[in-house]
Amino acid sequence: MSTPTTGSSTEATPRPPSEDRPEKRTERGLSGQPGSRHAGQAALLRQVASSPAVVGLLAVLTALILSSILILAADSEVRYTATYLFNRPGDFLHATASTLSEAYSSLLRGAVFDWRATTGVRMIRPITDTLTNATPLIIAGLGMAVAFRAGLFNIGGQGQMILGAITACYVGIAWNLPPVAHLLVAVIGAALGGLVWGGIAGVLKARTGANEVIVTIMLNSIAAHLLSQVLSLKAFNGEGETGNRKSLTVADTAQYPSLAGDSFRLHAGFLLALLVAVAVWWLMERSRLGFQLRATGLNADAARTAGMSVPWVTSLVMMISGALCGLAATAPVLGTQKSMDESVVGTIGFDAITVALLGRSRPLGTVLAGLLFGALRAGGTAMQAAPGTHIKIVLVLQSTIVLFIAAPPLIRAIFRLPERREPLGATSPSPASVPAAAPAAPAAKEA
Repeated sequence: MSTPTTGSSTEATPRPPSEDRPEKRTERGLSGQPGSRHAGQAALLRQVASSPAVVGLLAVLTALILSSILILAADSEVRYTATYLFNRPGDFLHATASTLSEAYSSLLRGAVFDWRATTGVRMIRPITDTLTNATPLIIAGLGMAVAFRAGLFNIGGQGQMILGAITACYVGIAWNLPPVAHLLVAVIGAALGGLVWGGIAGVLKARTGANEVIVTIMLNSIAAHLLSQVLSLKAFNGEGETGNRKSLTVADTAQYPSLAGDSFRLHAGFLLALLVAVAVWWLMERSRLGFQLRATGLNADAARTAGMSVPWVTSLVMMISGALCGLAATAPVLGTQKSMDESVVGTIGFDAITVALLGRSRPLGTVLAGLLFGALRAGGTAMQAAPGTHIKIVLVLQSTIVLFIAAPPLIRAIFRLPERREPLGATSPSPASVPAAAPAAPAAKEA
């Protein structure tokens, strides 16, 4: 009788499930068992919690909390009820709730919808004011975002807007063109004015290595004095008005058409802002030039190794950024004011930096951030009417948002958020992936 071999005996004897090795169970768990689902959910939650969008929302929330504390500290009734807090805490809580609800409801009524208004026009006017205020912030913020993505810090938005305002105002006053063509030429002129002013900083940066922050700050000062001088010219304020610090009204053919009627300030410049956002998205995410801009911003040395002309990219980025900032000046000159004075651009050029930072230099985020700051501007006046609330609270709110947006580690530490990890296959080029594009570099350089 033949005896079965050891190998055949082993194959014929099944191993009981209880004797499975731990590593086998772990492998099966990673391939679809409940353990793998929990790990996938944890990874998803970690990715969401570390995303820039969540950090931005928490920064806004933290700024609202700090602003609420300032609103309560400035209210006399809240301070009075706090003196006997432990005896009658209900009075303090009632005063706190009443003050905050009145302040933020006033902000909403001034920025979104005024439910206390007596007419339909006054009810919906706040949202149109928000969109109007957001228009130049969105366009200028997109200009800043392009520079940030390319690794440059453009502080000259203010000066670039002034040059755009001067050019657009001159075309609107001095030139006599048909309706559509007049507006189109004025808009293009504003973009060219900002392009030239931004190009000065870009060329100096590319050719001499001058710091773009210092150069653009100096150009801001020059542009402000240039605006004051321009307003004294007869070409802007007419005959015999040399002492006037306000220009003539631009021609009707060069003005943005209204989108909601004469009862509202909303004009077609808002549609232009949305079109610019789409164009910037395509430029940065879908075009060869946008790839070069992002690659240069991530690692200029790697981009140079791949055959890209870093000085050319630097000059071009500042020109594009300046053109968008100049384009933003058309909102007040051709839309709301329809003229030009020394405060025509206000602080939009500096606020655009905040908008771009809050939007993480992405087109969609910049549009949403511009709408937020437009709402804060529109609702600030109504908020000031609330008892115990000053309009400076809105400025404090904006400043604290900037503070927390500029310090993501602080937000992560406060809310115990995980560190950001870039997923595999990210669309943005990494420094290591830039040299891989070397075969296509000659064509990109020629373009």
